[in-house]
Amino acid sequence: MVVVDELGGTYEEGFEDVHRNLMNYFTLKACRTVLTQLYEMNPPSYRWFYNFVASNNPQDGKYFLRALGKERQELAERVMITRLHLYGKWIKKCDHAMMYQKISDENLELMRERLMETVIWPSDDTNTNTEKIG
Repeated sequence: MVVVDELGGTYEEGFEDVHRNLMNYFTLKACRTVLTQLYEMNPPSYRWFYNFVASNNPQDGKYFLRALGKERQELAERVMITRLHLYGKWIKKCDHAMMYQKISDENLELMRERLMETVIWPSDDTNTNTEKIG
């Protein structure tokens, strides 16, 4: 049996989309880190990079870094080194069992919330005896 989802494909497919999303996320996080560093140490470069980030989406990491490399190679290299460093820190701290538990707990919480929204609770009127005595 193969379960197919229009957005995710089949369960047998690889996780290249996850890898790409992680790389894009770490590119974005590296941009934020570099912006913070530049803000403190080099305000003119901060302003330039801030404008570049605002007009070029760092969430498409590969495209973003190509474009940045054409404009300011030293900043592109700094972002690349920073994203690799951040990934290295994350991988050391990543607790896969905890992440699995968090996903499981959130799924359960969402299912409970939905159940509470869909259950029709009896009103007080339906709990009272409508037969008249005597």
